[in-house]
Amino acid sequence: MSTERGEQVIIDTHYTTVHNLGRQNEPRRLRYMQKDGRFPVVFQKVPRDWSPYLMDIFTTLVEIRWRVMLLIFSLSYILSWLFFGLCYWLIAYVNGDIDNVDNEPCVDNVRGFTGAFMFSMETQATIGYGFRGMTENCIVAIIVVTVQDVFSCLLDTIVIGIVITKMASARKRAQTVGFSNCAVVNLRDGVLCLSWRLGDLRGNHILEGVARAMLVRYVKKPLGSVVMSYQDLDIQDRDIVLATPATIIHKLDPGSPLYSLSPEDLLEDNFELVVSFTYTGDSTGMLHQTRTSYMPADIRWGQRFQDMLKVGKKRYKVDYARFNETTWVPVPLLSAEEFDRRRCPGEGSQSHSPASPSVKRNGHSRQVNPDVTAEVMHQTCL
Repeated sequence: MSTERGEQVIIDTHYTTVHNLGRQNEPRRLRYMQKDGRFPVVFQKVPRDWSPYLMDIFTTLVEIRWRVMLLIFSLSYILSWLFFGLCYWLIAYVNGDIDNVDNEPCVDNVRGFTGAFMFSMETQATIGYGFRGMTENCIVAIIVVTVQDVFSCLLDTIVIGIVITKMASARKRAQTVGFSNCAVVNLRDGVLCLSWRLGDLRGNHILEGVARAMLVRYVKKPLGSVVMSYQDLDIQDRDIVLATPATIIHKLDPGSPLYSLSPEDLLEDNFELVVSFTYTGDSTGMLHQTRTSYMPADIRWGQRFQDMLKVGKKRYKVDYARFNETTWVPVPLLSAEEFDRRRCPGEGSQSHSPASPSVKRNGHSRQVNPDVTAEVMHQTCL
């Protein structure tokens, strides 16, 4: 590519498409959903801030970070040992076991707080060294030991349940099912289509899943308010068998909200394509969901995904090194509406002439031939 002065210009095609060559330095728009599926939403001045978390404490503990969970896990045991150790020390103090060595103790070999703490830990952890033990002299001490045994069983059940639930979290499984870094627009059977890739990075295959896509638009009002609108996109073959990577296809037909968008209008529009894949894990039977989003700058017009499936002698081979790789293909730089109108018979000589729209780049207009030949195809590794 060269400028009007004949100077050679080097363009980094790592994140470059045919319709955003002059927009590399524009500020990025705020995403409705991050690429990893998280929402950058912060709740402010929520009534009863802590009530929803305390009412559903199990879910709260499952959703917190591991380091916080380990801290709570450790403190729950240490504080319970200290509490019951204090109870045993008070019982020994009231019974006179601390000052009078010849007195018949409530708990053998508990003459101070250290001994009481050790007895509490040995009782709850069922260590049973045999040096300290309960006697029949104090009914109160027997009741406290019984309460501690029941409490320790309950605490172990809660902690083990939370740890197992966190380890089997659907979010962890969702990280092994991923979407491509970009979406592409190309021709399929003479129709402009928007498509993206979906693949399972694990060896165990997903035999049942449903793909969905939604177009999210947000409009800023003059007073600063933001209005969100949601539109579902029709997808071919929503039910997917993900034994091999699949390509999700949305036709840009008259019923599509993207039907009238050209490559130039694509970046001017303010929308976000939110895609998801809901499936059941074959190992755990739990319901999982993987999701991501595509901004207009993430949509590559005039490209297609490279083939990554090969047939071997005994099995199919999938090359995940090409999961995000695309190549340029001949695609008209027109909206799907304009493309259908120009190729439709009865529109005069325009239907038989090649579409050469005027495209504006960096303030200069030039004619673009949409019939890209194989000689000018480029490979873009995302």
